[in-house]
Amino acid sequence: MEITAKQVKELRDATGVSMMECKKALKECEGSMEDAVKKLRERGVAVAAKRAEKAANQGIIAACASDDGKTIGMVEVNCETDFVARNDEFKAFVDDVAKKAVETDEPLSELLKDVLMDKIASTGENMKIRRNKRYVQTGTGKVATYIHMGGKVGVLLEVSCTKPETENDASFNELVKDLTLHIAAAAPTYLTSDEIPADVVNAEKELYAKQMEGKPANMIENIIKGKLNKFYSECCLVNQGFVKEPKQSITELMDATAKPLGETFEIKRFTRYQLGA
Repeated sequence: MEITAKQVKELRDATGVSMMECKKALKECEGSMEDAVKKLRERGVAVAAKRAEKAANQGIIAACASDDGKTIGMVEVNCETDFVARNDEFKAFVDDVAKKAVETDEPLSELLKDVLMDKIASTGENMKIRRNKRYVQTGTGKVATYIHMGGKVGVLLEVSCTKPETENDASFNELVKDLTLHIAAAAPTYLTSDEIPADVVNAEKELYAKQMEGKPANMIENIIKGKLNKFYSECCLVNQGFVKEPKQSITELMDATAKPLGETFEIKRFTRYQLGA
Protein backbone atom coordinates (compact mmCIF):
# COMPACT_ATOMS: atom_id res chain seq x y z
CA MET A 1 0.00 0.00 0.00
CA GLU A 2 1.03 3.62 -0.49
CA ILE A 3 2.46 5.39 2.57
CA THR A 4 1.80 9.14 2.68
CA ALA A 5 4.19 11.83 3.83
CA LYS A 6 1.66 12.78 6.51
CA GLN A 7 1.79 9.25 7.99
CA VAL A 8 5.59 9.27 8.00
CA LYS A 9 5.70 12.66 9.72
CA GLU A 10 3.18 11.54 12.33
CA LEU A 11 5.26 8.47 13.18
CA ARG A 12 8.44 10.54 13.25
CA ASP A 13 6.87 13.05 15.66
CA ALA A 14 5.75 10.19 17.89
CA THR A 15 9.08 8.35 17.99
CA GLY A 16 11.85 10.75 17.01
CA VAL A 17 13.10 8.18 14.50
CA SER A 18 14.35 9.14 11.01
CA MET A 19 11.93 9.54 8.10
CA MET A 20 13.51 6.60 6.31
CA GLU A 21 13.05 4.23 9.27
CA CYS A 22 9.46 5.45 9.78
CA LYS A 23 8.50 4.88 6.17
CA LYS A 24 10.08 1.43 6.21
CA ALA A 25 8.19 0.45 9.39
CA LEU A 26 4.87 1.72 8.05
CA LYS A 27 5.29 -0.27 4.84
CA GLU A 28 6.06 -3.42 6.80
CA CYS A 29 2.99 -2.83 8.98
CA GLU A 30 0.71 -1.94 6.05
CA GLY A 31 0.18 1.60 7.31
CA SER A 32 -0.77 0.70 10.90
CA MET A 33 0.62 3.45 13.15
CA GLU A 34 0.31 1.36 16.32
CA ASP A 35 2.11 -1.63 14.80
CA ALA A 36 4.80 0.59 13.29
CA VAL A 37 5.54 2.17 16.69
CA LYS A 38 5.74 -1.30 18.22
CA LYS A 39 8.09 -2.51 15.48
CA LEU A 40 10.39 0.47 15.92
CA ARG A 41 10.51 -0.12 19.66
CA GLU A 42 11.32 -3.76 19.08
CA ARG A 43 14.24 -2.68 16.94
CA GLY A 44 15.39 -0.32 19.63
CA VAL A 45 15.45 2.75 17.41
CA ALA A 46 12.59 4.58 19.08
CA VAL A 47 14.69 5.01 22.22
CA ALA A 48 16.63 7.68 20.37
CA ALA A 49 14.10 10.36 21.23
CA LYS A 50 14.38 9.56 24.94
CA ARG A 51 18.16 9.40 24.77
CA ALA A 52 18.15 12.93 23.36
CA GLU A 53 17.10 14.18 26.81
CA LYS A 54 20.39 13.05 28.34
CA ALA A 55 23.34 15.42 28.66
CA ALA A 56 25.95 15.25 25.91
CA ASN A 57 29.07 17.08 27.12
CA GLN A 58 31.85 14.82 25.86
CA GLY A 59 32.83 14.50 22.22
CA ILE A 60 35.28 15.58 19.54
CA ILE A 61 36.22 18.69 17.59
CA ALA A 62 37.35 17.83 14.06
CA ALA A 63 38.21 19.63 10.83
CA CYS A 64 38.41 18.80 7.13
CA ALA A 65 39.92 20.68 4.18
CA SER A 66 38.96 20.72 0.52
CA ASP A 67 41.34 19.13 -1.98
CA ASP A 68 42.83 22.52 -2.92
CA GLY A 69 43.17 23.54 0.74
CA LYS A 70 41.24 26.77 0.20
CA THR A 71 38.16 25.71 2.18
CA ILE A 72 38.16 24.22 5.69
CA GLY A 73 35.22 23.12 7.81
CA MET A 74 35.33 22.54 11.57
CA VAL A 75 32.73 20.87 13.78
CA GLU A 76 32.04 19.99 17.38
CA VAL A 77 30.06 16.80 17.91
CA ASN A 78 29.06 15.85 21.45
CA CYS A 79 28.22 12.54 23.10
CA GLU A 80 27.46 11.46 26.67
CA THR A 81 30.64 9.63 27.63
CA ASP A 82 34.36 9.79 26.98
CA PHE A 83 34.20 6.05 26.21
CA VAL A 84 32.07 6.71 23.13
CA ALA A 85 34.19 9.75 22.19
CA ARG A 86 37.21 7.42 21.95
CA ASN A 87 35.31 4.86 19.89
CA ASP A 88 36.46 4.44 16.27
CA GLU A 89 32.89 4.39 14.97
CA PHE A 90 32.10 7.72 16.64
CA LYS A 91 35.35 9.23 15.34
CA ALA A 92 34.47 8.11 11.82
CA PHE A 93 31.03 9.70 12.18
CA VAL A 94 32.58 13.00 13.31
CA ASP A 95 34.97 12.89 10.34
CA ASP A 96 31.98 12.47 8.02
CA VAL A 97 30.27 15.45 9.66
CA ALA A 98 33.46 17.51 9.20
CA LYS A 99 33.45 16.66 5.49
CA LYS A 100 29.92 18.05 5.28
CA ALA A 101 31.11 21.22 7.02
CA VAL A 102 33.37 21.90 4.02
CA GLU A 103 30.29 22.09 1.79
CA THR A 104 28.01 24.48 3.66
CA ASP A 105 27.62 27.28 6.20
CA GLU A 106 24.19 26.01 7.25
CA PRO A 107 23.79 24.45 10.73
CA LEU A 108 24.62 20.76 10.33
CA SER A 109 22.47 20.00 13.37
CA GLU A 110 19.49 20.64 11.09
CA LEU A 111 20.83 19.33 7.79
CA LEU A 112 21.94 16.01 9.34
CA LYS A 113 19.06 15.61 11.78
CA ASP A 114 17.91 12.25 10.42
CA VAL A 115 21.45 10.88 10.14
CA LEU A 116 22.13 11.90 13.73
CA MET A 117 18.94 10.29 14.99
CA ASP A 118 19.91 7.04 13.31
CA LYS A 119 23.32 7.19 14.95
CA ILE A 120 21.72 7.77 18.37
CA ALA A 121 19.48 4.78 17.77
CA SER A 122 22.35 2.51 16.79
CA THR A 123 24.60 3.47 19.71
CA GLY A 124 21.95 3.97 22.40
CA GLU A 125 23.73 7.19 23.41
CA ASN A 126 22.70 10.78 22.89
CA MET A 127 24.77 12.80 20.43
CA LYS A 128 24.60 16.40 19.26
CA ILE A 129 26.16 18.26 16.37
CA ARG A 130 26.73 21.33 18.48
CA ARG A 131 28.26 23.75 15.98
CA ASN A 132 30.08 24.03 12.67
CA LYS A 133 32.14 26.71 10.93
CA ARG A 134 33.53 27.05 7.43
CA TYR A 135 36.36 29.25 6.16
CA VAL A 136 36.72 29.86 2.43
CA GLN A 137 39.93 31.66 1.47
CA THR A 138 38.97 35.19 0.46
CA GLY A 139 42.11 36.34 -1.36
CA THR A 140 45.86 35.82 -1.47
CA GLY A 141 46.96 34.02 1.67
CA LYS A 142 46.11 30.84 3.50
CA VAL A 143 43.40 29.20 5.58
CA ALA A 144 44.57 26.69 8.16
CA THR A 145 43.36 24.51 10.99
CA TYR A 146 44.79 22.86 14.07
CA ILE A 147 43.17 20.25 16.30
CA HIS A 148 44.70 20.03 19.78
CA MET A 149 44.52 17.51 22.65
CA GLY A 150 42.90 14.77 20.60
CA GLY A 151 39.92 16.89 19.61
CA LYS A 152 39.40 18.94 22.78
CA VAL A 153 40.40 22.22 21.09
CA GLY A 154 40.12 23.26 17.44
CA VAL A 155 41.27 26.35 15.55
CA LEU A 156 40.42 27.88 12.18
CA LEU A 157 42.56 30.74 10.87
CA GLU A 158 42.88 32.91 7.77
CA VAL A 159 46.02 34.97 7.14
CA SER A 160 46.48 37.19 4.09
CA CYS A 161 49.63 38.12 2.16
CA THR A 162 50.14 40.43 -0.83
CA LYS A 163 52.06 38.20 -3.26
CA PRO A 164 50.69 34.93 -4.73
CA GLU A 165 54.13 33.28 -4.54
CA THR A 166 54.21 33.83 -0.77
CA GLU A 167 51.47 31.23 -0.35
CA ASN A 168 54.09 28.52 -0.97
CA ASP A 169 56.88 30.13 1.04
CA ALA A 170 58.14 27.93 3.89
CA SER A 171 58.50 30.77 6.40
CA PHE A 172 54.97 32.00 5.70
CA ASN A 173 53.51 28.52 6.13
CA GLU A 174 55.50 28.03 9.33
CA LEU A 175 54.12 31.33 10.64
CA VAL A 176 50.54 30.29 9.89
CA LYS A 177 51.12 26.96 11.65
CA ASP A 178 52.61 28.75 14.69
CA LEU A 179 49.63 31.10 14.82
CA THR A 180 47.16 28.19 14.97
CA LEU A 181 49.20 26.61 17.77
CA HIS A 182 49.29 29.92 19.61
CA ILE A 183 45.53 30.44 19.34
CA ALA A 184 44.91 26.93 20.68
CA ALA A 185 47.20 27.54 23.67
CA ALA A 186 46.55 31.22 24.46
CA ALA A 187 42.78 31.29 23.80
CA PRO A 188 42.43 34.92 22.63
CA THR A 189 38.94 36.35 22.85
CA TYR A 190 39.29 39.04 20.19
CA LEU A 191 41.50 39.69 17.18
CA THR A 192 42.14 43.39 17.91
CA SER A 193 41.11 45.88 20.59
CA ASP A 194 38.69 47.46 18.08
CA GLU A 195 36.53 44.33 18.33
CA ILE A 196 36.02 44.67 22.10
CA PRO A 197 32.53 46.03 22.88
CA ALA A 198 32.56 49.52 24.38
CA ASP A 199 30.69 48.37 27.50
CA VAL A 200 33.42 45.80 28.21
CA VAL A 201 36.16 48.44 27.93
CA ASN A 202 34.18 50.90 30.06
CA ALA A 203 33.65 48.25 32.73
CA GLU A 204 37.40 47.65 32.85
CA LYS A 205 38.08 51.40 33.14
CA GLU A 206 35.59 51.75 35.99
CA LEU A 207 37.21 48.85 37.82
CA TYR A 208 40.67 50.37 37.45
CA ALA A 209 39.40 53.82 38.54
CA LYS A 210 37.97 52.36 41.75
CA GLN A 211 41.30 50.67 42.44
CA MET A 212 43.05 54.04 42.04
CA GLU A 213 40.74 56.11 44.25
CA GLY A 214 42.63 58.77 46.20
CA LYS A 215 45.46 59.12 43.67
CA PRO A 216 46.05 62.32 41.63
CA ALA A 217 43.94 62.59 38.46
CA ASN A 218 46.94 62.72 36.11
CA MET A 219 48.34 59.54 37.68
CA ILE A 220 45.01 57.75 37.41
CA GLU A 221 44.80 58.44 33.65
CA ASN A 222 48.26 57.00 32.99
CA ILE A 223 47.70 53.99 35.23
CA ILE A 224 44.36 53.19 33.55
CA LYS A 225 46.04 53.43 30.15
CA GLY A 226 48.73 50.99 31.26
CA LYS A 227 46.19 48.56 32.72
CA LEU A 228 44.12 48.68 29.52
CA ASN A 229 47.20 47.85 27.46
CA LYS A 230 47.81 44.86 29.71
CA PHE A 231 44.15 43.85 29.30
CA TYR A 232 44.52 44.02 25.50
CA SER A 233 47.71 41.95 25.65
CA GLU A 234 45.80 39.22 27.47
CA CYS A 235 42.66 38.99 25.34
CA CYS A 236 43.53 40.38 21.87
CA LEU A 237 45.39 38.03 19.52
CA VAL A 238 47.58 40.65 17.83
CA ASN A 239 48.67 42.04 21.22
CA GLN A 240 49.41 38.73 22.92
CA GLY A 241 52.94 37.53 23.57
CA PHE A 242 53.81 34.62 21.28
CA VAL A 243 53.63 31.38 23.27
CA LYS A 244 57.03 30.23 22.00
CA GLU A 245 58.64 33.64 22.73
CA PRO A 246 56.45 35.62 25.20
CA LYS A 247 58.55 38.80 24.89
CA GLN A 248 57.62 38.99 21.21
CA SER A 249 54.04 40.01 20.39
CA ILE A 250 52.08 38.31 17.62
CA THR A 251 52.23 41.53 15.62
CA GLU A 252 56.01 41.63 16.01
CA LEU A 253 56.28 37.98 15.01
CA MET A 254 54.28 38.61 11.83
CA ASP A 255 56.29 41.73 10.93
CA ALA A 256 59.60 39.92 11.49
CA THR A 257 58.52 37.09 9.17
CA ALA A 258 57.10 39.43 6.52
CA LYS A 259 60.05 41.85 6.27
CA PRO A 260 62.58 39.51 4.53
CA LEU A 261 59.89 38.66 1.97
CA GLY A 262 58.97 42.28 1.31
CA GLU A 263 55.50 41.32 2.47
CA THR A 264 52.66 42.51 4.64
CA PHE A 265 50.69 39.88 6.57
CA GLU A 266 47.30 40.31 8.19
CA ILE A 267 45.24 37.96 10.33
CA LYS A 268 41.83 38.20 8.69
CA ARG A 269 39.88 36.08 11.21
CA PHE A 270 40.09 33.15 13.58
CA THR A 271 37.75 30.76 15.34
CA ARG A 272 38.61 28.72 18.41
CA TYR A 273 36.40 25.87 19.63
CA GLN A 274 36.89 24.33 23.05
CA LEU A 275 34.92 21.21 23.80
CA GLY A 276 31.84 22.09 25.82
CA ALA A 277 32.76 25.77 26.17
